[in-house]
Amino acid sequence: MINQELSPYKRGKPHDVDIHVGGRVRLRRSALGLSQDQLGAAIGLSFQQIQKYERGANRIGASRLYEMSKALQTPISYFFEGFGMLGLAEEENSSYQSDPVLKRETLELMRAYHQIRDAKQRKKILKLVQALAEDYQRENQERERNNKAKGQI
Repeated sequence: MINQELSPYKRGKPHDVDIHVGGRVRLRRSALGLSQDQLGAAIGLSFQQIQKYERGANRIGASRLYEMSKALQTPISYFFEGFGMLGLAEEENSSYQSDPVLKRETLELMRAYHQIRDAKQRKKILKLVQALAEDYQRENQERERNNKAKGQI
């Protein structure tokens, strides 16, 4: 028998899949350098409606998702990539965490990176960022070792 209890999604809370799909819309729109206004104009909506879709506040219907996939030049499956990796039992209790790739700073970095036409320059930038990340991790590990050593004295 189907569980008759109200799910949290029926009480005004966006469903995790709506948040995920909206985030993927935002990611693709930003990667293409489109504003919410431009995407809205391309599919006959206001930028406010695009905002609501991107936040997951409003669900995107199948026909609208099809229009978005055409405007954003991507297959519909793109919007669902990375979702559903949890088992069904886990999904019920999940508090969906937004992908760090969807942060504005990351999107701006990606857009700027892809504006660099010289592949050698892009490769140098990638290596620089990787080196900075490795240094940061090394420093963190060193700090943790020092903190543990101080705690053991």
